[in-house]
Amino acid sequence: MGQASASPLVGPRTTARAFFVGDRLNTSGLERGDVLATTPLAFRVNTSGVAILFRYGVVVLIGLNALEEEEFLRGLDQRMTGKFARRDEEIAIIELAPERDDQIPPGGPICLQSLSPERLILIGEALAKSVVLARHEREVASVFDTTEPFAQELARSGRMRGGRRSILKNIGNALLVRHRVSGPVEVEEKPDVLWDKPHLERLYARLEDEYELKERAESLNRKLAVIAESAQVLTDIIDTRRSLRLEVIIVLLILFEVIMTIYQLAMGRQA
Repeated sequence: MGQASASPLVGPRTTARAFFVGDRLNTSGLERGDVLATTPLAFRVNTSGVAILFRYGVVVLIGLNALEEEEFLRGLDQRMTGKFARRDEEIAIIELAPERDDQIPPGGPICLQSLSPERLILIGEALAKSVVLARHEREVASVFDTTEPFAQELARSGRMRGGRRSILKNIGNALLVRHRVSGPVEVEEKPDVLWDKPHLERLYARLEDEYELKERAESLNRKLAVIAESAQVLTDIIDTRRSLRLEVIIVLLILFEVIMTIYQLAMGRQA
């Protein structure tokens, strides 16, 4: 991990904001002389702030005002793949407290012993994962909202209303969300900065607890498993309907052939 020797020039109390801007973010070619880290890419902005860029589509900005944030994000437009019409955000307040250990008091700001690049990057990692989880949680909830009526109908009547197109649409939504959520964000993976700075593991553990990263990831995985099962059930229903339709057609053809045979026999006797 490439690091700068000096700490970022941010004030004793500053704001960190994570933006989930798109499916992917191309960070190649953005390396600069004032780089703080390369994985994820982090560098200074306007001498008073820090930008941390994640290839899975998240930008974390620390120490910038609203206008500077918008200007910076506009500059990344051409690097975004699958840009979201509505971007998700996660915010945190960071406070410099040299007299205390790194800690996160209940309902309070993130208190840091120093505003070192490594500490800011760890905060960026936690915010990035949290904002991605928030979007995926909302997408998974929307799939549950659309599949619940199908489940209720099956439980009530043993049958499911709706045509093949509506069922396929629900299967597509379920699979699309499952694909997005099972993307490149490894919530339980240790940030690269901890390999070089193991003494900061306690800070990251506190950040994980504060944003409930592991618990939310486990809950999301359980819901994804249910979505996969639901998609399989809907697929089986389509296959069953198709099989029944084919069986009915075959029976009708057989009946038609029997009727034609009887008719021909009757006509032959009359002759």
